[in-house]
Amino acid sequence: MTTEEERTKAATIFDVARLAGVSHQTVSRVLNDLPNVRPATRERVERAIKQLRYIPSPAARALVTRRSRTIGLITTGLPEFGPSTTAVHFNEAAREERYAVIMASLLQADAAALRQAAETLVRQNVEAIVLITSNRSTLGLLQSMDLGVPFLGVVSQGSGLHRVSLDQYQGARRAVRHLIDLGHTGIRHVAGPIESMDALERIRGWRDALGEHNLVAHEPVLGDWSSASGYAAGQRLLGEDFTAVFCGNDQMALGLIHALTEAGRSVPGEVSVIGFDDIPEAAHFTPPLTTMHQDFAQLGRDAMEVMLAVLTDEEAPNPLLRVPQLVVRASTAPPPLR
Repeated sequence: MTTEEERTKAATIFDVARLAGVSHQTVSRVLNDLPNVRPATRERVERAIKQLRYIPSPAARALVTRRSRTIGLITTGLPEFGPSTTAVHFNEAAREERYAVIMASLLQADAAALRQAAETLVRQNVEAIVLITSNRSTLGLLQSMDLGVPFLGVVSQGSGLHRVSLDQYQGARRAVRHLIDLGHTGIRHVAGPIESMDALERIRGWRDALGEHNLVAHEPVLGDWSSASGYAAGQRLLGEDFTAVFCGNDQMALGLIHALTEAGRSVPGEVSVIGFDDIPEAAHFTPPLTTMHQDFAQLGRDAMEVMLAVLTDEEAPNPLLRVPQLVVRASTAPPPLR
């Protein structure tokens, strides 16, 4: 037997799926001549079948009909407000559609832990896997794995995948535009960690909004989303000339305000501060925080809606991004007269 004959004999439905760039359920739909497969997708699958000289078994034909009504959900990092709220409402939306969700929560999403989580979910016969993360490397690792099931990322960056997100870039632009409309020209940014896709999109929005008005974008001060890092950023900025700060999230804004007021700088009398997320406590900061409201509950529901569309049609388009909304409270005001 030649090497080619051995390869042909060993071909499985998963080999066909890999070559065609689809899930094994889509291959099974093509084998069964079922609807909801796009002509171009069907053609790719049929071409892969021919190239591999694949002969389907009865079990392979039956794969598409064995519905587990189970979805795997992987979350990474600490249980912060946004991702946690998104996950809860994704679970609720899944339950309403009579799907069960099996969760894997990873504090440190290294390659080994991520692969183990994904393989465990696939062994439990999930129909799809959803990833909620802000970390670029985590997304890249999971994208590189041969999952064999549809994959959806709740991520703010990424190409070549199904994804849903809130528009971090436009949200940041709106936040900075609010400060500019108040008359501020010296606007600094306290950003999240550089490996965070959300943080990168907010930095990009901040830079572009300043650039549109020919304002200088100094290097952002990096934090880690915590109030402590916002406090440290505030102390670092004290000796610099600025009248407003755009913070990458509300917790860092809280720490920043602490550092400013401790040093005798009035908010918003001398420095305006705007956050991002609109956590429940933001309305009760001193002063109440102007921020960008992110609808994390709707994001969770959107993720389930898109996942259902992908299970029906693996080439379903990604939805338009929802833009965070400005919530004006008492931490922003026109700059002081000089």
